[in-house]
Amino acid sequence: MIAGLGLTGTAEAASTSGTAQPAALTSNKIYRSGTAAAMRCPLPGIKPGSAVSVKRFQQALARCADRFWAARFKAAGLRYSPPKLHITTGKRSVCGTITTNGAQYCPQQRTVAIRIMKRDLRDQIKMNLAHSVAHEWGHHVQELSGILDAQNTLYWRSGKTRRAALSRKLEMQAECFAGVFYRAAFDSLDSDITWAQWINGVKQSRESKVHGKPRNLAYWQDRGYDAGSAAACNTWTAPAARVA
Repeated sequence: MIAGLGLTGTAEAASTSGTAQPAALTSNKIYRSGTAAAMRCPLPGIKPGSAVSVKRFQQALARCADRFWAARFKAAGLRYSPPKLHITTGKRSVCGTITTNGAQYCPQQRTVAIRIMKRDLRDQIKMNLAHSVAHEWGHHVQELSGILDAQNTLYWRSGKTRRAALSRKLEMQAECFAGVFYRAAFDSLDSDITWAQWINGVKQSRESKVHGKPRNLAYWQDRGYDAGSAAACNTWTAPAARVA
């Protein structure tokens, strides 16, 4: 149902067994940002085969994600600033080549880069197109809240195995943050699939060494959606089986 699902991100991380983890990861203020009410996002329609309409849809959803996270950061006593957004049909962005997954977050430039792929023009399931925005905004939340810096410090002090585990925790947290956003904005998407169908599709997506097992990615996204709060998204203290 959700062929070509791109689960993306640029920050890498590692497991920290036996190592004290910084408060920026385990007790970040963003976890205390409360539960958001449903919000209305004015989103344009998508025309089959039209990259322009895909771009407009993603730009509008990005504005919605900014409104959502600005309110959550304010509730947590944190300062929010929107990322730059670069949407293209080409391969290049301000942070280099855009991956074949189609989207990435560039922390140094605080930029979300999205590449509209040919598959996006053929198979325009709105949730696939929306997820490029929702997931990468999750990484921006990690950047602004200090989570990316904290995990980056641990990453470079760790060996290969621990780095791989940190990467998975980071990506699964971004999935959870995306789920929190979806809880407030899902009705606005006017999606052609239900939430349950979407989560089932995530479970069946391709496994990635960086992102982890699809069933766990689905678990964290669904957990964020069910809770409607970033409090549900502390992957750093989760059991190993949930971040494998």
